[in-house]
Amino acid sequence: MNLYEAVYARKSVRCFAKEAVSGKTIESIRKFYQEMEGLFGGIETELVILENRKEKRSFMGFASVKAPYYLALYTSNQEKCMMNAGYVMQQLALYLCSRGLGSCFVGMNVLRPRLRKRGDKILACLLAFGKSKGSYTRKPVDARRQDLKELCIFKEKPRLWMTQLLEAARLAPSSMNSQPWRFVVYDNRIHVFSRKYKAKSGQLGRGTELNFGILFSNMMVVAEELWLDVDLIRLDEMNQKKYPNSQYVLSVILRA
Repeated sequence: MNLYEAVYARKSVRCFAKEAVSGKTIESIRKFYQEMEGLFGGIETELVILENRKEKRSFMGFASVKAPYYLALYTSNQEKCMMNAGYVMQQLALYLCSRGLGSCFVGMNVLRPRLRKRGDKILACLLAFGKSKGSYTRKPVDARRQDLKELCIFKEKPRLWMTQLLEAARLAPSSMNSQPWRFVVYDNRIHVFSRKYKAKSGQLGRGTELNFGILFSNMMVVAEELWLDVDLIRLDEMNQKKYPNSQYVLSVILRA
């Protein structure tokens, strides 16, 4: 299984075996992280792999999902850092799936407060992982996600590649399965919005921003597999408009 296949097959795993993951696999995770590119340049991140196979409680707080291992991603605290973190961590989740491992995004309270910072970086997100009890994959039809007709406004008939990108976006995991995204679809571009936007600051909340990073990770993995030359761009003309029930995020545009 490669990353593209994992986009459609991966599911969140909440029940793990205590079985050890090989040192070779752990090292491959580090190497994969070191070689990947983030969504935005200039944002520093650091990945820490924590072992909890014997349930040592020295670093653990409250954990709704108990796993033998956790990936902790730390980031410099700057604009769009959480979206970038979601993008990076989702690629790691897909990579774990491709290696036969289950994973699940978990809340920050898994780690004790003293470990939620690392130098000048803040904890961005956590991913529980290990060998799953039961299946770590599912068929796309079994995913509890809204249908594309509920998520999209189609201004033009989409090309086949557009439908594949939208399906990858539809299957993206989100906190509490909130699926905050909405899409306005044209022939060669997708405008991405966040629904029910309420913040007065003009910025997405940190959790919502993380969700959109996960979304864009799925879309870009599929774009790469299909050899599509795609840009993620924030368009000024879209950004300047007022939307009563949503917030413009980015546009996915196919280069001519």
